[in-house]
Amino acid sequence: MDLDWSSVLLRFGLYATLMVLFGMPLFSIYALKNGERSTFPSKTLPTIILASILLGLALSVASLVVMTKNMTGATDYQTIERHAFGMILGETYFGTAWISRMIALAACLIGLLRFRKEPTQVCFIASLGGAVALGSLAWGGHGAMDEGVRGFLHFTADILHLLAAGAWVGALASFLALAKPDSSEKHFAVLARTSLGFAMAGTIIVVTLLVSGIINFYLIAGTNMNLLFQSAYGRLLLLKLALFAGMLVMAALNRYRLAPRIEAAVFSGGTQAACTALKRSLNIEFSLAVAILLLVAIFGLLSPEISK
Repeated sequence: MDLDWSSVLLRFGLYATLMVLFGMPLFSIYALKNGERSTFPSKTLPTIILASILLGLALSVASLVVMTKNMTGATDYQTIERHAFGMILGETYFGTAWISRMIALAACLIGLLRFRKEPTQVCFIASLGGAVALGSLAWGGHGAMDEGVRGFLHFTADILHLLAAGAWVGALASFLALAKPDSSEKHFAVLARTSLGFAMAGTIIVVTLLVSGIINFYLIAGTNMNLLFQSAYGRLLLLKLALFAGMLVMAALNRYRLAPRIEAAVFSGGTQAACTALKRSLNIEFSLAVAILLLVAIFGLLSPEISK
């Protein structure tokens, strides 16, 4: 299995960065109240949004350079001709998606300037811009193989899959930021409320991931289940499903055991111990998510064909 690891790492970086950019502001919209957004733990939200935007811009530029090298067959980066970038940007779907991503990230950056005065409005702008930027990554996946109605369905499923994953990753990042053992009782109350209230959003996320994932697999493999066991793509997909199942187990543990423990501790004491336990569980769940993103970055570059 020969891989271009520069492409793998760039894909992984873009997935992780843009999912945080989309998911954290989204979480603040549906989970936090107006007065809580501007004070989101230690005012870290605008810092994370800014870092995600800047990293997303840098990684996007790097991805354009790598893609141009690969598509033109240049032997090294120094031999890439300048006009090749214009060709990629102006004549390919990848170029159109790339330009859309850069515009969306620039809009997020401009909107961020008003965070102190309009935190809710900025969260909407960042989440919307993050959604466009994250969705643009679909044009670098297997959906680009299809055309017409089939291509539209494949791209739609890919985008929904990306957005659902981004919502989950962003929520995990938000919960990790909220889960600080040395916080105030008021802060613990917010953590308890948002942890228990995530059930509906979590259900929508999981259902979207499952349905869009099934559609994607069918469009790639049809009814050929042998692909799962007789190809590198399929075996990595099975590993992804196993890690996904692990995330579901950790999410259930957080929702039905650790979050209620936080809520009880707000009234009876022991919040630091309860918060530490929840954060430990969230770290495991987030680590599983990172592993999944790395796998996706790898098998997204593999041809879904049965090994011979």
